[in-house]
Formats: sequence, structure tokens, C-alpha cells
Amino acid sequence: MMEVKALEKPDERRDFPRGHLEAVHMTGLDFAVATFEPGWRWSESLASISGTDTCQIHHNGYMVKGRMHITMDEGGEGELGPGDVFVVPPGHDAWVVGDEQCVVYDFAGSMAKDYGKAQ
Repeated sequence: MMEVKALEKPDERRDFPRGHLEAVHMTGLDFAVATFEPGWRWSESLASISGTDTCQIHHNGYMVKGRMHITMDEGGEGELGPGDVFVVPPGHDAWVVGDEQCVVYDFAGSMAKDYGKAQ
């Protein structure tokens, strides 16, 4: 059976400091659209909610708008910009670079199911 849902009508929305996430849940796909405002940083906005020092969510995503810097627990780091497709494993911190809002599409599933929820 085919399923179609509009991003304008997400199944759920989660608000957190300086951002929010909208999720669509379908058979075989949990899809998230995350919006991060300038000044957002995972370790400041979500660490206390998740109960971990760094983000433990796996991301498969596409950067729609804005710039984000990511540092991995193991020492690697990089910056994402519009049009970048990325895979980021658990164990990282991230923050918005500059004064533009970041919008990220995430296809991995765990972001749509668990991101921004108390653990």
C-alpha cells in the first residue's frame, strides 16, 4: 500500500531550546525536518534533555539551509552547508555557524523517533 504525507502536516513536533523538529512516520520510514536557530548548540540545547554529553543519534541527512559545524568524540570534525548529504554516527556535538537558520532533513529514522526526547 502506498503512503504519502505532507511535511506541512507532520505527525509530531518537538520543541527544544533554539530549535524544533517535525517528524513524519510511515511504514519503513521515519523522516525528520529539524530547524536550528542561530546560537543553537547540541551540548547547550539538548544534552540536559537527552542525558548524554554528546549526541548519540545516527544521522543520514541533507542540509537544506544554513551551516553547521560538527565535532566527533573521536576527534574528527567538519562543516556542512546547503546541498551537502551526510552520514554522522553517534558521538558528536554540533552547532549553527553564522546568523542563518539551519534546516536539515534526516532519513535515518532515529532522529524522527528519539531526538529531543528525554531518555
